[in-house]
Amino acid sequence: MKLRKKCAIVVGASSGIGAAVARRLARAGWHLALVARRQEALNQVAADIARLPGAHPALVYPHDVTNYDEVPALFDRIADDLGGLELVLYASGVMPDVGPEEFDFAKDRAMVEVNLLGMIAWLNQAADLFARLEGGTIAGIGSVAGDRGRRDRPGYNTSKGAQAIFLESLRNRLAPRNVRVVTIKPGPVATPMTEGLGQMPFMISANEAARQIVRALESSRSTVYVPHRWAVIMLVIRHIPSFLFRRLGI
Repeated sequence: MKLRKKCAIVVGASSGIGAAVARRLARAGWHLALVARRQEALNQVAADIARLPGAHPALVYPHDVTNYDEVPALFDRIADDLGGLELVLYASGVMPDVGPEEFDFAKDRAMVEVNLLGMIAWLNQAADLFARLEGGTIAGIGSVAGDRGRRDRPGYNTSKGAQAIFLESLRNRLAPRNVRVVTIKPGPVATPMTEGLGQMPFMISANEAARQIVRALESSRSTVYVPHRWAVIMLVIRHIPSFLFRRLGI
């Protein structure tokens, strides 16, 4: 196994931010492995990439991220098929509708299993490989929702907050091995996951989010808010005292 420039795995590439990032990386000449549960949707993204001028054909690997035991062998297979890796991006996520008076363990468990445990399963493999190779980039799509314990969707907020801590821990562990770990925290993005929620504050398209994410991957930043205005907004929100935050009902 070796580092190979412009070779990437995108987990959660069948729709939303993951698909948009995959298309943008393809335009920039990356060799891509697309991973997601829905094969038909993955095939469509690969077909879109095939129509891009100068893009390399994308490899498709159907996989449910909650099948954790499959990950080590599949990761090795993909890295071998690509001839090496430089980037692993985890973009899989779910956010089922949770009512303001609803406490549904099944929904919360699904969010933890996909958003957090799936990320840990995949990025542990990337961390092990890149630590041995002393290089490479790991990136995870989190959310501004993980910065505070908001009253809406406690399970989702928890999964996103835990993602950020996991990525920070990887960053601190892997920094001496020259491995870069990037935490990406989008605000509202217009994707299938946010359909039906209406127009949310500062909502951007998946394509615009992907543009900013790819630009961030090319920079030296370790935590990236998308768009950048959320860095200022969340700085203020994180410093609101808990008793006042609760009364604001944010």
